[in-house]
Amino acid sequence: MYAIVEIAGQQFKVVQDQKLFVHRLADKEGAKVSFDKVYLLDDGKKVTLGAPAITGASVEAKVVSHLKGDKVIVFKKKRRKGYRVKNGHRQALTELLIEKIQASGAKPKADSAKAAAIKTEKKPATKKAAAKPAVKKPAAKKAVATDYNKLTVVQLKEEAKKKGIEGISSMKKADLIAALSK
Repeated sequence: MYAIVEIAGQQFKVVQDQKLFVHRLADKEGAKVSFDKVYLLDDGKKVTLGAPAITGASVEAKVVSHLKGDKVIVFKKKRRKGYRVKNGHRQALTELLIEKIQASGAKPKADSAKAAAIKTEKKPATKKAAAKPAVKKPAAKKAVATDYNKLTVVQLKEEAKKKGIEGISSMKKADLIAALSK
């Protein structure tokens, strides 16, 4: 009998009495853990698929130990440039021993029942503070200058012609903005 089960966000094919390394779990060594997200069960005669998970099925395991995985070393080098970088990484893992694969009759975790109850509860409405009316301030010259910054040079030259500024053909954008904002 084997099962496909989700443990710590990853799917694994597990068999009874199998040792398995998974991403670090918060449970202590020697603790019994149960996984309810069983996606496939095969008992040798019949294959059962879940949609997405099989209700009532579970996989029970024992936390054997917590350890660090093999060290992965990443070495980068660019020849004749003096560039060398050495990096290492060790993944935190948990070793599990699969004790039992239950096809039906599993009880849902208390945490998931609490989570479902919390989702259905309605939160009380909170009173929001009365919004103060916004006081409008007169537009400052800086606001006008930022508008000029958004314009193109052609648009700035048109504005300068409207205001009667001379010598705009040789002016750059910064000069046009300075002349218009006076």
